[in-house]
Amino acid sequence: MGRRGPAPKPTALRVLHGDRKDRINTDEPHPDASDVEPPEWLSEAALEVWHTLAGQLTVKGVLTAWDVEAYANWCDAVARRREAAEHVAAEGAVVEHPVYNKNGDLTGHRLGKNAWLLALDAADAQVQRYGARFGLTPSDRAQLKIGGEERPGGAERLLS
Repeated sequence: MGRRGPAPKPTALRVLHGDRKDRINTDEPHPDASDVEPPEWLSEAALEVWHTLAGQLTVKGVLTAWDVEAYANWCDAVARRREAAEHVAAEGAVVEHPVYNKNGDLTGHRLGKNAWLLALDAADAQVQRYGARFGLTPSDRAQLKIGGEERPGGAERLLS
């Protein structure tokens, strides 16, 4: 069973809110500011995904050297999802499967779910799960707090 209740507040937010000192983790580890490089095992398709967002996420402090594997897993899941979606688009969600008798002779065909749908569903779940950790959906991004940024207010934010 996973953790229960809402996600814990970040330590910096606890300090700002004036939480009790015994509830603030003063020993929270912080990664060093180092270069973030993609792992060698990433496929070409996953590497393309890596390069689309890695720079922005690194600048914002969301992607650090400690997060490389999780972000690489997200990139890999996006690449696998794209491949599965292409197969489903080309072949359809419902395909014909051969039916054989006990002697191994082809006796006909039956309609069934395309096997690529299983890969698509699994990759979708991984994309959502890992993407949430990096704030890659609007609802997840609303949970992140990044300090030191000048944000346009009111009309400027809507027009930007």
